[in-house]
Amino acid sequence: MTKTASSLADQTRLGVDELTSSLSTSLFSQNKKSASNVKGNKPQSFVGHDRAKEALEFGLSMSAIGFNVFAMGEHGTGRQTLIKQMLTALAIEKTAPDEWCYTNNFDESHIPLTLSVKPGEGKALLSSMNKFIDGLISLFPDVFDNPGYQRKKSAIDREFNQKYDQAISVVEEIALKENVVLFEENGEVGFSPLVDGKPLSEKELANLDDTARASFYQVITELEIVLTEQLLELPQWKRLSFEQLKKLKNATAEQAIKPYLTELEKEFSENEGVLKYLGAVKNHVVEAVLEILISESDDAPTDRELRKLMVERFLPNLLVPRDIKQGAPVVYEQNPTYQNLFGHNDFASFQGSSYTSYRLIRPGALHKANGGYLLLDAEKVLSQPMIWSRLKLALKTQQITIENPYSDYSQPSGYSLQPEKIPLQVKVVLLGDAEIYYTLQDYDQEFTELFRVLADFDRHLDKTDDNLTAFGQLIRQRAEQHNYPQVSDDAVLELVRYALRRGEHKHKVSANIVQVNDLLDEANYCWQKQGGKGSLTAEHIALAQAAKKRRVGRLSETWLSEIKEQQVLIHTEGEFIGKVNGLTVLEIGDSVFGTPARITATVYAGSEGVTDIEREVDLGKSIHSKGVLLLTGYLGHKYGQTFPVSISANIAIEQSYGHIDGDSASMAELCALISAITLLPIDQSLAMTGSINQHGEVQSIGGVNEKIEGFFQLCLDKGLTGKQGVIIPKTNVINLMLNDEVMNAVSRGEFVIHAVETIDQALELLMNVDAGKISRTGRYPRKSIHGLALDKLENFANILNGDEE
Repeated sequence: MTKTASSLADQTRLGVDELTSSLSTSLFSQNKKSASNVKGNKPQSFVGHDRAKEALEFGLSMSAIGFNVFAMGEHGTGRQTLIKQMLTALAIEKTAPDEWCYTNNFDESHIPLTLSVKPGEGKALLSSMNKFIDGLISLFPDVFDNPGYQRKKSAIDREFNQKYDQAISVVEEIALKENVVLFEENGEVGFSPLVDGKPLSEKELANLDDTARASFYQVITELEIVLTEQLLELPQWKRLSFEQLKKLKNATAEQAIKPYLTELEKEFSENEGVLKYLGAVKNHVVEAVLEILISESDDAPTDRELRKLMVERFLPNLLVPRDIKQGAPVVYEQNPTYQNLFGHNDFASFQGSSYTSYRLIRPGALHKANGGYLLLDAEKVLSQPMIWSRLKLALKTQQITIENPYSDYSQPSGYSLQPEKIPLQVKVVLLGDAEIYYTLQDYDQEFTELFRVLADFDRHLDKTDDNLTAFGQLIRQRAEQHNYPQVSDDAVLELVRYALRRGEHKHKVSANIVQVNDLLDEANYCWQKQGGKGSLTAEHIALAQAAKKRRVGRLSETWLSEIKEQQVLIHTEGEFIGKVNGLTVLEIGDSVFGTPARITATVYAGSEGVTDIEREVDLGKSIHSKGVLLLTGYLGHKYGQTFPVSISANIAIEQSYGHIDGDSASMAELCALISAITLLPIDQSLAMTGSINQHGEVQSIGGVNEKIEGFFQLCLDKGLTGKQGVIIPKTNVINLMLNDEVMNAVSRGEFVIHAVETIDQALELLMNVDAGKISRTGRYPRKSIHGLALDKLENFANILNGDEE
């Protein structure tokens, strides 16, 4: 190694303390006591998200229409927990909203009417109406057995019988004069001849001679005419008697029911809506009682059946009862189907056929949250047909409509309800990610009008002492709530370190507490397997991490074994021209791991430029192709100031058969390309990752921890030589949160990590040759990397120009 390269290696080499974030267990020893007091129903503490909290406080407090909230953030960041805590605190201070009932529309039964009562009065109304119905059932039909009613009924019957008897007497008197007797049998009037004062039977009448028999028939015919004339007004008498009897029944029933209704009106005298409803009941209850409770058939229904019929007609349908002490409702609808959100008309069966009524109207989440707050998952709302458009309509009109959304597409049924609309006053909070939010903003103007407040939840929390302390307390709270053993300080430290690793930043903790909770749960399982004694320590955290790595590690182990078996060609020793070990990250389901990939380059005289083989075969996606195209810009800027750069080059990621994206291989591709141009070999004990710009500056990439650990694992399996290591962008040092195995190897000098700022530094480390600095005359030192590259490219240009001549 040259003196310059040796000096550069020392300058770029990272120390152990730069490979992770510094943490102290003392931060977590002070929150044990406070965490031990959360057992029970005390709300879980919350960390960070100040911007989102401020937006929520604003949006939830605004009463104007359209200031609903979209809570934007990733799953697991605690959006739902924070929002529920804030909503619960706000709701308990607010007045409980009114209750809504549906009542029978006696005039148009297919349009049930709404009825609003104060919180808690709905159950009181139902109780009173149930007592009213029970009173009617006990009252009828016994009320018609009292002497006063029977006396008046007898008078009506007697008046009718007198008119009837008088008419029959006239006919009977005429008949006797003609020797004919009048008789009644089974409600029918008949005539029979008299001979010697005795009526003749049918047989005796048939034995008379023809003349006598004809004479009798003539008389009977005339008598029937007289009878018809006398009973001509019989239907009118019957109708008059029926009407008088009906009027008597109505008056008797009304008089008996009146005290019950008066008591109800007195009880709910302050509610005009209830009084109006009781007025409608008063106008129809007598008719219903006479129809349902007064049955003269032998097959009379039981009291239970009678009660059901009365309930179906008069008992209000209380949609959602409220407790005046619980404040405004907070509802989270996990499955926002149309019925679950807007309510529906249910159906019941009777004697083989289905029917519906106002009593079968079922509430939805909007009814339950009316007057309060409703939480919905945006993705679920948008995935359900027709939900989004109807939700926007409800929020704009501030009305809840219960209807069948598919009625226009289905065969019309025989009977359907059109319930009266209920006024809506609700604050909706949508939970969703950034993609959904910005898509709705771009394509749905109504979304912007209705969801004016964005609560943007952070993906990361700043690594401050306060946040770390609160984060540790949050971990211990979960342990207390789930009856886990006491979590030691070093265990909390490891969980926080895991959150820093998930955040891919030394100074930012991942806000995804769910991932930390999962690891805590797995550590508790390991603690139980070891006997379940003592505290939960860092050892159990490490066991849980190792167990998870084994569960999802089949793919990474298979990939590394293929490299060791030389099924995939990767070298961790030696030097090769035009070949470099790039670092990639593979993410397949839960399995995320880093692995090296050989990048090769070949060059020859020509003018085709740099060809990206991955793009040519449609395996390289746009960002990767952009990274390769930047190489042409770098070559032209670096070497084409005095002559046109003419080159044909091919770059490929060897033994890669899937789609590739990202520009993190662009630095490695440029190094392989310059190696192929200068014929300087590259040290295969070093792998590299990083993107470059056209000026040769090294830029940050993602997955740096997984990439380093993937190459280290390969070197460890093949045998560490003390020369192996990786080259990463210096800007990625802040993202380093490496595992203990890598850090121990670095501390022993068995593995090295270099952080570079420019492509020149990377080239010198890989080729052990000075990159070279341009002189005043515009030339590079002849034996430097850039000097050799300039000579080769100039030679290519001469070859091409000679061919043209």
